[in-house]
Amino acid sequence: MTDSVLPPELIAAAARVVEANRAAGRRIAIAESCTGGLVAAALTEIPGSSDVLEASLVTYSNDAKLGLLNVSNDVIETFGAVSIAVAWSMAQGALEATHADVAVAITGVAGPGGGSEKKPVGTVVFARAERGGDPSDVVADKHQFGDLGRGRIRLQAALCALDLLMPPSPSPEAPPTP
Repeated sequence: MTDSVLPPELIAAAARVVEANRAAGRRIAIAESCTGGLVAAALTEIPGSSDVLEASLVTYSNDAKLGLLNVSNDVIETFGAVSIAVAWSMAQGALEATHADVAVAITGVAGPGGGSEKKPVGTVVFARAERGGDPSDVVADKHQFGDLGRGRIRLQAALCALDLLMPPSPSPEAPPTP
């Protein structure tokens, strides 16, 4: 796509997500914090993305996480906004707020300020929740991108989130038993 203001690698990743989820018949939702809608922007650059993108909720403030995604204030106060517990709650909240089959959440510290010793600039946490999935089966991960600069941290976070939105590869069929 030549007329996009977004980086080509982001558009290419978004195109793969749209194509793969369309083929799988899946609807997706995103709960974004530090990426501020970048994942949704990339997805909506792709013609036909409305076939798969159900919703994107940019919940930048803790109040938005509480009000729009039903993240518990106790979870935020106990673990902090940049934590696996909050990312997981955000993903679950995005599923509850939409009709999507899968939701991915992103929360992190893009900088240049806001970091701490335990959560330095470049710390980003992701979570994926699937409709009908076991809520105790937490799919979440924390990445330390380092202090790459705000824009590059947000780009790397968006690329990781898009990877999480890919449907699982079909497992090879077991060979027939004799």
